Parts: sequence; structure tokens; C-alpha cells
Amino acid sequence: MGHKYFVSSKNKVFTFSSDMKPALVIENGDEVVFETMDCFSNQIRTAEDRLEHINWSEVNPATGPVFLEGAKPGDALVVKILDVEVANQGVMIAGKGLGPLGEKFESFYTKIVKIENGCAIFNNLELPIDPMIGVIGVAPKEGSVNCGTPGPHGGNLDTRYIKKGAKVILPVFVEGGLLALGDLHALMGDGEVCGTGIEVAGKVTARVFVKKGLELKNPMVISEGSLFTLASARTLDEAMKSAVSDMAEFVLRYANISLEELTMLFSIVGHAEISQVVDPLVTARFRMPLDVLEKLGFPKDTIGY
Repeated sequence: MGHKYFVSSKNKVFTFSSDMKPALVIENGDEVVFETMDCFSNQIRTAEDRLEHINWSEVNPATGPVFLEGAKPGDALVVKILDVEVANQGVMIAGKGLGPLGEKFESFYTKIVKIENGCAIFNNLELPIDPMIGVIGVAPKEGSVNCGTPGPHGGNLDTRYIKKGAKVILPVFVEGGLLALGDLHALMGDGEVCGTGIEVAGKVTARVFVKKGLELKNPMVISEGSLFTLASARTLDEAMKSAVSDMAEFVLRYANISLEELTMLFSIVGHAEISQVVDPLVTARFRMPLDVLEKLGFPKDTIGY
């Protein structure tokens, strides 16, 4: 199906905006390989390289953007993640002001993590990797948003289910969408509580579609048999409220169930979860099993799962 293209990490952006010049123009269903730098633009290579000394104007690069022919405001981009490959070395940072424990540190600590035979070598622990995409988004409706910040356009969602086999569904705000992605992690836990996962360079292979007329307020993800609504806000309370509200609005659009009963169903089979708590806005997600949605009469072709 379609053509296959490659976008080098030399084509990088540090903000999402409608002013981004496309690195590539594709058609519906085309496949793209995105080569990505790590979130520090590969500036940290050894444990002696300090966070204090990097060029902060080159943090959180995203490769792209890609312009999808036929994508218009009011549509959605469906990005099917076919593969996520990572380099054989990643980096982690902990320290002053980073995450919930940041107040306990006076300086920064750098750790290089080797990746061998599908495992991250953390001291004497061999931890199976689970590569995922931290930053994936499109141009916002107006203005510009730095790649370190999440929002309705996507961006730095830091959601561990955005990985091989997933579909990421993003609202389209400008013609062509202008898709860019990066900030890969070889492994990351929910919350990303030290401020980093295992930050790593790599490649993402994705197939990109437009879903006409699928108007969304915020990103959604289909992964591991579930539909997730994602929302970002200044507090987790606000983010979670938006994520649950988005799910309710979306399901009620297609399924034959009352709001009262759907709310009860959410409370017994839905899951309120945290993606990250370390970015300028925090990100929450609400999870519903796809098989339950199917039994409500939710049409598969709505979001292409």
C-alpha cells in the first residue's frame, strides 16, 4: 500500500507550528521511516557529560514535519506505528528540580545505559526494553508549542503505549497536519518520575492515514486491545477530567447507551491512568477495552482498529 519514504534526523523541529516547512509530502497510506535523535539531540554521550553544559535550545527535537495530502482541519491523522528501533546506548538524568523527588537533589546526575540483546543494562539488572515514542504531534490550531510540551496537538505526551503496534490518532488543525515525532525511550514507566526514561536515538516506521470528518479535541491511542483518550493540563485533576470527558463524548457519539449507564460502565471496566508528571503540562489518560466498546455497538471503521 502506497509509497515508502525516509526522513533524516537532520530534518528536525523544536516547536510545533503552522509555520513549519514540510520535510516531506506524502499521500494517504504512505509509509515513512523517521530517523530520530534522543531528547538531548545526542549531546550527552558519557557519564561525564553534564546536563548543565548542553545547548538547551536543542532539547526535544522532533523529526519532520510530514505533510499529508488531503488532511484538512476537522479531520484526524491516524499514525500506525509499524516499528520502533533504538540505538545500543541510552541516557538518563536525575537531579535538582526534576520530577517529584527533584527537591531532594542539589545537582544533576548522568547515567549511560547500555542496550544489549533486547535488554537495558541498569547496574546488575537486565531489564527487557519496551521502546516507545515520547513526542508525536501535529501543528496546533494557532501559535507555536515547543516540543517539550504536550497539548491537544499531541507533542510531548510521554505515553508508554505509543509503541510498535499502536495507532495514534491526532486532531488536524492545519492543512496537511504537519506530523513530526521523536524523543524515543527504550524503557519508561508511567509518570517518568525522574524527568527521563532511557532516552535514546532510533528510527520509527509508521503508516499515515487521514480519517475524514473525525473531529477530536485531544489525541487518542489504540494499543494492546484498548482505546485511550489523552489530555494534558496544569494539574492531574484537570487532565483526568478532560480525558474521561473526551472518552464519554466520543463513545456517546457512536454507541447506544445513556450517559448515566456509560458513567457506571467507566467505573467498573475503565481505568484512569497517568502518562507523565514532569513536563510543563502533565498528561493523564483514560482507558477502555475495545471488546467492551464493540459490544456497545461501537463501529470498528470509526477509528480503524
